[in-house]
Amino acid sequence: MEKHGALVVFQNKKIRRIWYNKWWYFSVVDVVSALEASTIPKRYWSDLKAKLFTEGFEPYDKIVQLKLLAEDGKLRGTDCANTKDMFRIIQSIPSKKAEPFKQWLAQVGYDRIQEIENPELAQKRMKEIYKQKGYSDDWIEKRVRGIAVRDELTDEWKKRDVKNEKEYAILTAEISKATFGLTPSEYKKFKGLKKENLRDHMDDLELIFSMLGERVSTEITRKDNSQGFNECKDASKRGGRVAGNARKETEKEIGRKVSSNENYIDAPEKNKRKRIIKD
Repeated sequence: MEKHGALVVFQNKKIRRIWYNKWWYFSVVDVVSALEASTIPKRYWSDLKAKLFTEGFEPYDKIVQLKLLAEDGKLRGTDCANTKDMFRIIQSIPSKKAEPFKQWLAQVGYDRIQEIENPELAQKRMKEIYKQKGYSDDWIEKRVRGIAVRDELTDEWKKRDVKNEKEYAILTAEISKATFGLTPSEYKKFKGLKKENLRDHMDDLELIFSMLGERVSTEITRKDNSQGFNECKDASKRGGRVAGNARKETEKEIGRKVSSNENYIDAPEKNKRKRIIKD
């Protein structure tokens, strides 16, 4: 679901993964933990690398260090292997769960290939995941639409020489600050979140204004033919300002603030909500 460290689950064990060079790459330590090969997965993997080398498998050529989301909420370099090499690693791990895990791993890879060929499958899978978590159909449709709007904006940034994730994060923060008066990190703190995805905890109105800010930013970027980080930053501020003005007008009409400290999935009925005023 996220660009960095998307989680999948095998028998209640969370496996971090990332799409890289046309393959899913999985955290080796997470796989070792899922197979319950050791109570200290990191140490086990360190010893296993030496063993694999003596068997002719060259882990330093096969293993890639990729940044995945760690428990502290930060992106950290993590030993990762693609599906093919992960099968080889699993063969050297004596575990009763090895064969079921191989089948699961193969299915995950197959599903991704199918989704590339037919993107509607990926969207359908995403909707099912949200549904299982208890989200309403209306909310899910807004969330999916919001992802599409976001992707369109980042595609524009990429074409206009916005170079890296850090610059993307700064531009996103500009839109959010102008829209809600809060950067994403401030918004997460406001909602009491740590490493959770902020938009998965927004309600309908919050999602709508997030989309508005990003959609208008896309239009302004195209209209001005913005080039480079600084020009895209200016377009982002202006796009967010449009959404921010619309938010303020909405708040006047409905008599409450749009930004809520509640997490959507845990929120009580709307007429019982307690709203915290946030300018």
